[in-house]
Amino acid sequence: MQYVRSMAQPVKPVRPQTSTQRLKVRRLLAAAAMELFAAKGYEATTVDEIAAAAGVARRTFFRHFRSKEEAIFPDHDDTLVRAEAVLDAAPAHENPIDTVCRGIKEVMKMYAASPAVSVQRYRLTREVPALREREIASVARYERLFTRYLLGQFDENSHNGDEPLLAEVAAAAVVTAHNHVLRRWLRRGGEGDVEAELDHAFAIVRRTFGALPAIASAAPAAVASAQGEVLVTVARTDAPLSEVMRTIEQALRRP
Repeated sequence: MQYVRSMAQPVKPVRPQTSTQRLKVRRLLAAAAMELFAAKGYEATTVDEIAAAAGVARRTFFRHFRSKEEAIFPDHDDTLVRAEAVLDAAPAHENPIDTVCRGIKEVMKMYAASPAVSVQRYRLTREVPALREREIASVARYERLFTRYLLGQFDENSHNGDEPLLAEVAAAAVVTAHNHVLRRWLRRGGEGDVEAELDHAFAIVRRTFGALPAIASAAPAAVASAQGEVLVTVARTDAPLSEVMRTIEQALRRP
């Protein structure tokens, strides 16, 4: 008996997907899912059918999504990262409410990049409760991100322990304003100047929350000299006059 010595074949290393490749596959799966949901209905569509329609294996589907309802929201993870990057790179002088408004604009950019797909997805979420719940869960992630950011901008013990409430309410106001404009735009089939409408909505939020005295970077400061001859006051141009005057009065009373 002769034994043939075989040479082991080198195993090609599996290259990790780049973020661009990953997003491309996720969008491919999302498109297949939406097409099948529209043709067969959400309940009748299986993960295997979605994977087959996208030309990938079942295991590939589950590398990208945990469930079929998650599949029609392929961009939220990456958009959340971009929104967080906006917060991290915010200039020190910027009002935190303005920063959060800029952060949530990343979400609008995501929808506006593909109006037809966004409108189709909106219609599906209106018809399928499971998809609506998934959308609500995605919105909650943005709210938590913005709440944490705003809370970090408060001076410690600046508002009698109400800082978490103020941060959460302000973050929810920004997200609600964004979603109000987004829904109106989607109901119109993705038509109209959504950016102008969004800026108008944010102006309303800024008038309500933009001058919160508890936000450190927005609060005015005043310093009086020891001789009482000079008073230096620093305040944002959008700080309310009452807050500026109160700060000056406090500085004048200091010994």
